[in-house]
Amino acid sequence: MKFQVHSEVAYSVFAPSTFIFNIHALRTSNQAVLEEILTLDPYIRIEEFTSNTSANRFVRVQVEQGMNFKIAYKATVDTSYKIIEQHQEMNAIPVVELDGDIIPFLFPSRYCQSDKLQRLAYNQFGKIENVFAKVMAITEWIHQNVEYLSGSSTSQTSAYDTITERAGVCRDFAHLGIALCRALSIPARYFTGYSFKLSPPDFHACFEAYIGGNWIVFDATKLAPLNGLVKIATGRDAADAAVASIFGNVMCNAITVDCQSIEPSFNPFYYDSTKLVGLSYQ
Repeated sequence: MKFQVHSEVAYSVFAPSTFIFNIHALRTSNQAVLEEILTLDPYIRIEEFTSNTSANRFVRVQVEQGMNFKIAYKATVDTSYKIIEQHQEMNAIPVVELDGDIIPFLFPSRYCQSDKLQRLAYNQFGKIENVFAKVMAITEWIHQNVEYLSGSSTSQTSAYDTITERAGVCRDFAHLGIALCRALSIPARYFTGYSFKLSPPDFHACFEAYIGGNWIVFDATKLAPLNGLVKIATGRDAADAAVASIFGNVMCNAITVDCQSIEPSFNPFYYDSTKLVGLSYQ
């Protein structure tokens, strides 16, 4: 599927400040960036880099004095995915057999305190044998028990806070899904991206669970089709995949995000709780 994505963020900077942006579409074996352009108004020199632990694409911007500026990104991206049938005999891969690069996604992290949610996870989902059905049950439980409420959380809100307050936004839904999966020894990671048919348009967060050797995407908000995602980044939680990390005295004035399909037809894919069928961008 081919998509055109666009984002623009405007800031007022009141003192010398550093920004690290993560708004570029990720380049993977299943996602090709056909063309892209990044602009800053007014022009400011940037530094592009990736970390040693992921392929996430970062841009560092140093603003030396107080000013207003905008950063805008536009790209045409070709994504592909595979549909995976989760047979009844497919179980979670034992921890002893997991590859080393998967192991970190079992551990508690800043926003996903899986160690604090083990009792809840086992009481609610521990008796479900099929691992895909288990993650589907987690996703459905979050959807039914946590209210999607704009402005109900902050950048400090964690999965433990969300389970207490029973309200949040996509970021919080993703963190809670990750934490509950990890509490059941299922590796899970944060996924942020552009999303076709998301209303209102914004950057979107969901999560991936590692099942049968595949990273399968889940979205407890159910706000957008799963095959309409353009991946920006993955990580242990939002700390690894924040759209913007800001070091300084700054105010965000406006955010515009858009994702449009440029294919002649688009058949949306949503999970059906009666069918063990998953979708993976890997």
